Amino acid sequence: MKILNSLSPHMHWLLRLSLAATFILHGIPKFPPDGLLQMGLPLIIAWGVAFGEIGAGIALLAGALIDDERLTRLGGLLIVIIMIGAITLVHFPQGWVDGMEFQALMLAAGMYFLTKGNQV
Repeated sequence: MKILNSLSPHMHWLLRLSLAATFILHGIPKFPPDGLLQMGLPLIIAWGVAFGEIGAGIALLAGALIDDERLTRLGGLLIVIIMIGAITLVHFPQGWVDGMEFQALMLAAGMYFLTKGNQV
C-alpha cells in the first residue's frame, strides 16, 4: 500500500501521455482535412478538428511540464468538444461496442483534465 501511495502523484502521466499521444497522432494525418470534408463537415470545422486534436495533446503535455493548470484544462476542453462531436456525428449510430466505447473513454479522460487541471 505504501508503494502505491508513493506512486499516486505521478500516475496522471500515464493517462496524460497516452491521451496526448492519441490526439496528436490522430490529428497529424488530418492535414489536409480531406477525409473530414468528405464526411460533410464544413471547412472551418474540419480544420478546427485537425488543429484541435494536435493542440489538445500539446496543451495536456505543456500544462504539466510548465505547471500551467490553464493549459491542462484547455487540453481537456478541446478533447471534450472533439469527442462529443465525434460521438454524435460518427460513432453513436454504431452503438457502444462497435462504435463509441473508445471515444467515450477519451471523453471521460478529457473531462478529468478539464475539471481537475493539474491537481493530482
